[in-house]
Amino acid sequence: MTHNTDNTVIEDLLGLMDYSTCNFMAVDAVRRELADKGFIELHEADKWEIKPQGKYYVVKNGSAIFAFVAGTVPAREAGFRIIAAHTDSPCFKLKPNCEIYGDGGVVSLNVEKYGGGIMYTWFDRPLSVSGRVMMRGASPLEPMEVLVDFDFPLATIPHLAIHFNRAVNEGNPLSVQKDMKPVIGYYSPEEIDRFKAEGGLIRRLLVDELNEDREEQGLPAVAPDDILDYELCLYPYEESSLVGANLEYIQSARIDDLSMAFAGLEALKAECDTPAAATRVLALFDNEETGSGTKQGAASPVLRHIAERVCAATSGDTQDLHRALARSFMISADDAHGWHPNYNEKYDPTNHPVLGGGPVVKINANCKYMTDARGASVFNALCREAGVNMQYFVNHADVAGGSTLGNISSSQLDIDGVDVGCAIWAMHSARETAAVSDHLDMIKVFRQFLK
Repeated sequence: MTHNTDNTVIEDLLGLMDYSTCNFMAVDAVRRELADKGFIELHEADKWEIKPQGKYYVVKNGSAIFAFVAGTVPAREAGFRIIAAHTDSPCFKLKPNCEIYGDGGVVSLNVEKYGGGIMYTWFDRPLSVSGRVMMRGASPLEPMEVLVDFDFPLATIPHLAIHFNRAVNEGNPLSVQKDMKPVIGYYSPEEIDRFKAEGGLIRRLLVDELNEDREEQGLPAVAPDDILDYELCLYPYEESSLVGANLEYIQSARIDDLSMAFAGLEALKAECDTPAAATRVLALFDNEETGSGTKQGAASPVLRHIAERVCAATSGDTQDLHRALARSFMISADDAHGWHPNYNEKYDPTNHPVLGGGPVVKINANCKYMTDARGASVFNALCREAGVNMQYFVNHADVAGGSTLGNISSSQLDIDGVDVGCAIWAMHSARETAAVSDHLDMIKVFRQFLK
């Protein structure tokens, strides 16, 4: 890559991060990028016809997406090369009947915590709401799905003044139900009565937002009763940016794990028109932050089913999938904990990756990651071919670690692989930090893998 190309890649990343305010918006962003590169959408209910070097993608639940470029030979002969990441990030989700009407007409929202976020980082900052709305469709089993992003500072979670909690800086246990309710505004008694009659303030705001878009498209207006349900989440209403004396850091919400998802997307877009024997796959699962145990998560058979259908396109032999997997490799990409200069004691003394030091291989003796010596050596060799430095992350021996996509997906796919990521600060904060050079280096390694 040239320097100018690097700048464009990072600018594109920041734009994609800002657009992808929730898992549904992230999938929509990826879908648009793939369509621009000529990828064709396949639907699970249809019969698939897959051609060598054909470019395809499949969307699951609107919140997970799987893109692949068919190899020049059947998968049983060259296998799959899979880059996996996830679309979800910790946040707060709106409950049904979420309005709480208080003194002076103040309206707060009843929320539920999604994933393991650093809650106090959400205080006193502008917040907006995005997600999907389900409306009446052709039949009860076919509701219509519409994406929505209010895209303005709709709410805030005000902190309690220090005068009422003098010990706040000595540790401040938080209750989601009590402390984390966002305030959305204040209204007159007459307005509140009208909101209640229409199913709540959020439903009213959704109708206004949807009708603004529908009017621009020349579509008939919707009424509050047309909305059957919704999945909406709060997100920090702040643009991604570069920071640091040399602008060497990326700072944004949802870096974990959208940065890896978009690094994989960038690599696939760059290599998709270059012929390759192996079938190359970008698998972006949902719900990693809550254990992956959904139909669109890494513990589900969704990726296995796609692999089976790719194999079946060239042969009806039931052994084809097993032969293909024996020749396959997965890079599970989920960001890693970067060494923090203020907390050296929290890290392993010899395996703590630094921001700007290159992609990270993640290792755990108790198999919380799928990495073994073979997987690590494959990634090491790819880094060398790409001219990129590689680092290791291992937990401090007295600290329990989490797991991620690699070992979870192994319950569905018997496949070799490695868990990797880029080192970041403040993982699961409302605003995380990564290194520009690490992101560019990871793309180089991904491209080497997909060649």
